[in-house]
Amino acid sequence: MQQHPTPRVPARTTAPLYRRGRRRSALVAALLATALLTTAAHAPVVRADAPAASPEAADCPSVLAGKARCYTGRDAQGAHYAIAVPTRWNGSLVVHAHGGPDLGEASDPARSTGDLERWAVMVKEGYAWAGSSYRRGGYGTRMAAADTESVRRVFVDRFGRTGRTYLHGQSWGGNVAAKVAETYGRKPGAYDGVLLTNGVLGGGSRGYDHRVDLRVVYQYYCGNHPRPTEPRYPLWQGLRPDSTMTAAGLRSRLRECTGFDADPAARTPLQQRNLDDILAVTGIPERALESHLRFATFTFRDIVSTRLGGRNPFSNQGVRYAGSHDDRALNAGVERFAADPAARRDLSFDSDLTGSISLPVLTLHAIDDPTAFVEHESAYRATLRGAGRAHLLVQSFTRESEHSGLSDAEYATSLAALDRWARTGHPPTPRSLAAACPAVDRAYGAGCFYDPAFTPAPYASRVLPRPGGRHWPAMTAGQERAWSRIDGVGIAP
Repeated sequence: MQQHPTPRVPARTTAPLYRRGRRRSALVAALLATALLTTAAHAPVVRADAPAASPEAADCPSVLAGKARCYTGRDAQGAHYAIAVPTRWNGSLVVHAHGGPDLGEASDPARSTGDLERWAVMVKEGYAWAGSSYRRGGYGTRMAAADTESVRRVFVDRFGRTGRTYLHGQSWGGNVAAKVAETYGRKPGAYDGVLLTNGVLGGGSRGYDHRVDLRVVYQYYCGNHPRPTEPRYPLWQGLRPDSTMTAAGLRSRLRECTGFDADPAARTPLQQRNLDDILAVTGIPERALESHLRFATFTFRDIVSTRLGGRNPFSNQGVRYAGSHDDRALNAGVERFAADPAARRDLSFDSDLTGSISLPVLTLHAIDDPTAFVEHESAYRATLRGAGRAHLLVQSFTRESEHSGLSDAEYATSLAALDRWARTGHPPTPRSLAAACPAVDRAYGAGCFYDPAFTPAPYASRVLPRPGGRHWPAMTAGQERAWSRIDGVGIAP
């Protein structure tokens, strides 16, 4: 592989205005650092600062051929990563946090290179790009946040300090990037802003409640997951630990019960009624039913059996299900359970957000996202409002309906607006984003779908709240500090 010379970083001409106005004294910074180190000593060890081998030159994705120099490597924790530096580099960096989580045991090098191809628009806009595959598959938001911070440090060690550095996360990666901002964002010079797209921003302790509901409602109507002839297990496990069920096997059971992927005319009356009831009660779009059930099966098993030692972090106590042909029978017959308080605390500590940010945050969300419902944005705004940080948040929405990707013109518009905000201290507005997009789209032809007038409904209007679940943040900064002093709290990396 050809060795690439190290690209020169363009000089940074100004510091971010929002930072210059909020500098703390060296003494306060030192005390804060000491406190953070003391706190971290009690929490699971999730290091982002270990030395790593230098990136090696690699082929770029075809969409970036001739437009960038690409590198791959593996950090000291075993996480594969990919890096791209455009030939006409503006000196700034986008650090990407991927979604999922993927459930493979090891770090997958194809994940970071695939993400580079998927978000090549950011490199085309002149930004260097770095993304981690994370050190392992499976759930672990703080682990993923540490690996995301690690790839930033790898980049700086290899290419030098950047002009500005922005975080980007999509889907679960939005949760990860928001956690990076809270955990590492106060370090001087680390990050300058955050872009969260179609993010799972409700956190783990509340963000999956609709899938808890799906798991129990599905079993009430279908009774085949597990079947009466199979070993029983509590549904909060998702799937028993030793099950050999595959995604194809789960799809077959879903088809058997609901005919979800068949022509409606080919469904039996019972299949149609089962499907209608499940969708009406859970509010899950029909086209995403299988993917949500897959998460409530395999990812729940990972969370419960692999990450939490078989303990239950989920509850549906106090939830009343409605919308079926017989709500009384449903509520009387559906499986009920209460969370193990320590397990719920550990999931909350790992993935919930306190809202304690110091960086400008711009979000972009498809209004008809079938996976991370747009109401996650209401949860995040309430979280930042509860932490007194809502002034650092600008939210934008588009009339799109896919979860995994948005218009390249909108990504480019968002990144340019975030950069301007970081440089000048002047935040964009939904209307300014919509107005700027068409000019950007001349280079992409992907379309602009902003809806500046849209405001999402409260999270509890889409996901049935548990007792106490209407108040945000789901984890306060005080709870985070207190829990961090408990040995072994959270999810181990």
